[in-house]
Amino acid sequence: MYKTYLLLFVTFFVFATALTAQEASVRGFVYEEESGEPAIFCNVFLKGTTHGASTDVNGYFLITKVPAGNYTLMVTYIGFDTIQKAITLQPDGIFSNKLFLAKSSVELETVTVNAARTTARTETRTSVIQVSTKEIRQIPSIGGQADFAQYLQVVPGVVFTGDQGGQFYVRGGTPIQNKVILDGMTIYNPFHSIGLFSIFETDLIRNAEVYTGGFNAEYGGRISSVMDISYKDGNKKRVSGSVGASTFGARAVLEVPIVRQKSPDKGSSSFILSFKNSYLSESSKMFYEYVDQDGLPFNFMDIYGKVSINAANGSKVSFFGFNFTDDVTNYKAISDFGWNSFGGGLNFVVIPGRSPVLIEGLFAYSKYETGVNSVSLNNLSSSIGGFTGKIDFSYFFGKNKLQYGVEIEGFRTEYSLTNYSSRKVNLTENTTQLGIYAKYKLVVGKFIFEPGFRAQWYASLAEFSPEPRIAIKYNTSEHFRLKLAAGMYSQNLIAATSGRDVVNLFYGFLSGPENLPKTFNGEPLTTRLQKSNHIILGAEIDLGHFINLNVEGYYKKFPQLTSLNHNNTYSGAETNNDFIIEQGNAYGLDVSMKYDYKKVYLWLVYSLGFVNREYENTDGQLLSYTPHFDRRHNVNVVFSYITGPKKQWEFSARWNFGSGFPFTQVQGFYEYLTFPGGVNTDYLSENGDLGVIYAELFGGRLPTYHRLDVDVKRNFYFSARTKLVVDLSVTNLYNRDNVFYVDLVTSEIVYQLPLMPSLGLNLYF
Repeated sequence: MYKTYLLLFVTFFVFATALTAQEASVRGFVYEEESGEPAIFCNVFLKGTTHGASTDVNGYFLITKVPAGNYTLMVTYIGFDTIQKAITLQPDGIFSNKLFLAKSSVELETVTVNAARTTARTETRTSVIQVSTKEIRQIPSIGGQADFAQYLQVVPGVVFTGDQGGQFYVRGGTPIQNKVILDGMTIYNPFHSIGLFSIFETDLIRNAEVYTGGFNAEYGGRISSVMDISYKDGNKKRVSGSVGASTFGARAVLEVPIVRQKSPDKGSSSFILSFKNSYLSESSKMFYEYVDQDGLPFNFMDIYGKVSINAANGSKVSFFGFNFTDDVTNYKAISDFGWNSFGGGLNFVVIPGRSPVLIEGLFAYSKYETGVNSVSLNNLSSSIGGFTGKIDFSYFFGKNKLQYGVEIEGFRTEYSLTNYSSRKVNLTENTTQLGIYAKYKLVVGKFIFEPGFRAQWYASLAEFSPEPRIAIKYNTSEHFRLKLAAGMYSQNLIAATSGRDVVNLFYGFLSGPENLPKTFNGEPLTTRLQKSNHIILGAEIDLGHFINLNVEGYYKKFPQLTSLNHNNTYSGAETNNDFIIEQGNAYGLDVSMKYDYKKVYLWLVYSLGFVNREYENTDGQLLSYTPHFDRRHNVNVVFSYITGPKKQWEFSARWNFGSGFPFTQVQGFYEYLTFPGGVNTDYLSENGDLGVIYAELFGGRLPTYHRLDVDVKRNFYFSARTKLVVDLSVTNLYNRDNVFYVDLVTSEIVYQLPLMPSLGLNLYF
């Protein structure tokens, strides 16, 4: 199979490189005139021809294979004046330019629709949601702060298990199987313990893409999903930013031009700095005493900075650094928990002189440390630290595109645990992994083919993983499109927690160990990696001018999964009981419909999902169960409306319904004797611990979950560039008692967040 697929891909590669004898080409960058920021995903085309392209996240475009002659270059972008520029193309020449878009006083909604549908017809775009800052703000801003974590909860296929200490699960994959990227760098833990907030600053997000499955060969090292976020470079024309405060926390963003951008043929440099923190553990004692008399114990602080240097031809290099922290004190009188993540690096974009190629690269170092002290688990800690280096090349051949690159990662993981049986576990691993990939986009009539291949080498395990990927789209008509994506994926990182823990603030990492069980289900293990296979079938339908319907059915097969065995009572590597092996699958259907026109935004999402896992019991029998994040039905309705003569009023609401999560029921209790003195223990006088007799694993179901959040914003305009936004939001408007979990010993029911109003003020300048 691999040889056939590789031969097919090499054929595409040879065909692509044979096309390097180019006619004339037009390339350049498109920027917003006011800030100097790239204008992403706008249409650039030669008037009266079929030659055109869309700008990428850097504002870069390239139109190749154009006959020599005189043309009118046009750029259209919603909210900006259309650019028309006369150009002359010479044979085998490359015409380079930088274009600046001025804001328009007339909104061109029809251009919005055409631009979105042009992308839909020219890109495969299977199982990917493209997120903008505008869309994030259309979700009710809990605590007066719009956040990527709040938007992610309404993405089709995403399941969120709790407001306090909950995690994100994507189409049957666990959090450790989700790759999160910020400006090319891997972020190990992007979400704070109170699940309403992420480490990302909304005002800095230029573009975000969420791949819920079927992602192509440029991404590796994870087996479920990818979240790829890119930040702005900062305002190159003037000092700008924002400051805000609410009952939840405070934030500030500053953008400063170091060398102002004075003309298209000059370079520039800029600086951005963002800060946000939560003081909820203190403010909740004043505003939300009815939730918890001791206050909500969630504090965090995030700091990020970046310097960008831009050359006259559009090439650039950026240097960045960050420090993200999370602190939870006395959570449910059980534990103190915290984590710290810090690091920095650089990324770059290079535009060679006369070659139709785009070169992008990254080098970064980061470290993540976390620990927890609790009644049942003492001195639990985990850390991961290391470097990432990568370089990517993109060649354009008319409507076709060849992309390839190499990525190397080296990191060290450390883990320490005292488990329920008072056994100490200390694990340290040094890991290096290399990924080489290539993919080719080929347009043939109504078909778009995008085959890809990734070769992943795990040096510490001495394992090679060949991973073919493919995406196909068929434009059956202007308003109806069919699509398919499939691929094979691997990873060696495993979670430093049991996948069966319903509530666990601790989020740590282990690299793939060598001392795994030798067999599973009677068969010898041939790999130490976790693996998955994806296949997605879908359709896109344009229902009228402003309504888009997307339907996708998916299947994820997990032939091998590894997790930590917290209940291991033995010492010595020869037992191979530190880890357990499982297998499973996830399948379902995601349906979404979006209406976006003028003042009204409506997004309807329904997800049907099934998740299954299989494991061996002590007798070697294969047993199946549904994990705690198996939510059968998930519904989200998002509505936003803007009104007023100056559009100063904004109303938004989000309603979420979810069927109940599985949980393990209790059949009874007994006295558990630990025999601390061995055979000399006097069991007649020894006081034992409380033992629990469990029913079938995750055999019960919690009640259904539903919640309504609403938000009202009022904009006060002081000048063309300065405004104050007053934000009043209410979480769980009708105060639904949503069960988070039940304490199996005390039978205490712990609920999700109740009705919580909040007021926020944000000043933009």
